[in-house]
Amino acid sequence: MDILIVEDEPEIARLIQQTLESEGFSCRSCRDGINALQVFSEQQPDLIVLDLMIPGLDGLEVCARIRQKPGTKDPFILMLTAKGEEIDRIIGLSTGADDYMVKPFSPRELVARVRALLRRSLRQGGQAASQVYRTLNFTVDIDRHLAYRQLTATETETLDLTSLEFSLLSTFVSYPGRVWNRSQLIDKLWGDDFFGDERVVDTHVARLRKKIEPDPANPTFIKTVIGVGYKFEDPPSEK
Repeated sequence: MDILIVEDEPEIARLIQQTLESEGFSCRSCRDGINALQVFSEQQPDLIVLDLMIPGLDGLEVCARIRQKPGTKDPFILMLTAKGEEIDRIIGLSTGADDYMVKPFSPRELVARVRALLRRSLRQGGQAASQVYRTLNFTVDIDRHLAYRQLTATETETLDLTSLEFSLLSTFVSYPGRVWNRSQLIDKLWGDDFFGDERVVDTHVARLRKKIEPDPANPTFIKTVIGVGYKFEDPPSEK
């Protein structure tokens, strides 16, 4: 597994790299946001350890730009920062981070969180099924890992989804009308491999909505059930 470390403090960067390499990971590092995006474009890593306060572009901007870039990989992002206020965690997760650690950190905890994130990828990639779920407006082919939205009676659109977005849509489409809370979605998608903040579910739901909803601000398909969670509805479309 390839890991990119984006940290401007040399001692911390060295500690992270030595800790992860001692566990068998392949690591590269850079010191600023602009260089981080360049390195990411050249060779996309499996996971990024990303400091929030870095020169050039800060970690939030780097995270947001990486999530907007099309590519063969959609890396896990572990945000690393000295800030520990709840609002900072929420902002970090809202830009697309998968987990959040506050300095000073334990090397053992760092390894545990990195392994937990990477196990999510293995878990998703190892799912085997030959099922196709169809609703009025969507078709999800599990075996071929393809998802389509019905635009007209004869025209479909292939959805460009990350692995996690695909798994999330598959979960919703396979149980239309069911209300899911965050814990249930985490258990369904990641099981015991999850290590992080439950609100990361909200981030991935928001990203999925942007790709499937005609108006993400007023969702038609993925509804918020206030105080509970989310449910998938598929009303007849007006074509």
